[in-house]
Amino acid sequence: MDVECIIDFIRDIFKTQEFIPLHTPTFNGKEKKYLLETIDSTYVSSVGAFVNKFEADLANYCGAKYAIACVNGTSALHIALLVSGVVQNDEVLTQAITFIATGNAISYIGARPVFIDVDKDTMGMSPESLKSFLEAYAEQRADGFTYNKISGKRIKACVPMHTFGLPLRIDEILNICNAWNIVLIEDAAESIGSFFKGKHTGTYGKVGTFSFNGNKTITCGGGGALITDDEYVAKELKHLTTQAKVPHPWRFRHDAVGYNYRMPNLNAALVCAQLEELDGFIENKRELALSYRNFFKNADVQFVSEIKHAKSNYWLNAICFHDRSAQEDFLKVSNDRGVMTRPIWDLMNTMPMFSDCLTDGLENSIWLSDRIVNIPSSVRI
Repeated sequence: MDVECIIDFIRDIFKTQEFIPLHTPTFNGKEKKYLLETIDSTYVSSVGAFVNKFEADLANYCGAKYAIACVNGTSALHIALLVSGVVQNDEVLTQAITFIATGNAISYIGARPVFIDVDKDTMGMSPESLKSFLEAYAEQRADGFTYNKISGKRIKACVPMHTFGLPLRIDEILNICNAWNIVLIEDAAESIGSFFKGKHTGTYGKVGTFSFNGNKTITCGGGGALITDDEYVAKELKHLTTQAKVPHPWRFRHDAVGYNYRMPNLNAALVCAQLEELDGFIENKRELALSYRNFFKNADVQFVSEIKHAKSNYWLNAICFHDRSAQEDFLKVSNDRGVMTRPIWDLMNTMPMFSDCLTDGLENSIWLSDRIVNIPSSVRI
């Protein structure tokens, strides 16, 4: 398909000849009202009514028992790993197709990522690749944990990511993790409002994590959250994100190394309003995805669609070219023409700090990296 034809279609669908960003926030609800209420209350930091409201509303929306608000998705992943028992020198199975925050959060603890390949259709961790890796490299020892036979390190956790909001085959990943006594933590940073087999992403794992960065489906500028059904885990998550402070009327007592990760009330006010608009945003974004899918139906460029049993929020729409040359050509022409497009992230194992990490070959990840492009995906007003 001709590059100019694609660009013209994008301009037509967004009804503008001006610059078209990849994804912008939409503020059509009670954002200003809630922000003014917060300012008037003077509770603008990490204690306030909107923090509590957001946690209750998010848990209810996702079908989880507990939600804990924090400052961003990276901090959410960091705390999820800590509370799940990941320690220095452990290994954490994840994917090379992900945002850098996933690998960074693992590294904060002194653990090391191991990169497992993805499925082409979800761009998320492949159950078959995970199973094959564990059968080839792992063993369960007398202490009940799984160890890497090559490195000798404990494999404590697995962190798959729902790429661009597309749910992966998370039920199969869960079954494999359970069989090997590996903790499943879902990186659902991009998939608020996405469901697989009727369950919200993030609810399959011991902990699920979200991001509400400025470019996400709903945003509070910066912000994140954790969800879980485990009461003890929820208490630990909240405790560690509030500097591990022991409740007392006036004393400042702390019983562990804690983190200043609590979401401020100002951010919570904004995201509460955004959460109220989420269903409408997703309906709008799914209509956009359908328009793209129909446009590319008979083209040599493939639109990446949700798999069976999945309902995606289509945070970022993705198309797949037939080779790296076509990908690069489209990226250059579209950006030169004022239509913002982006390739998939550079694979994590190509970064200098992760270049010595073990991989399973990453055949599909490399294939996708050479072909995928994200195209404008904002809510159309």
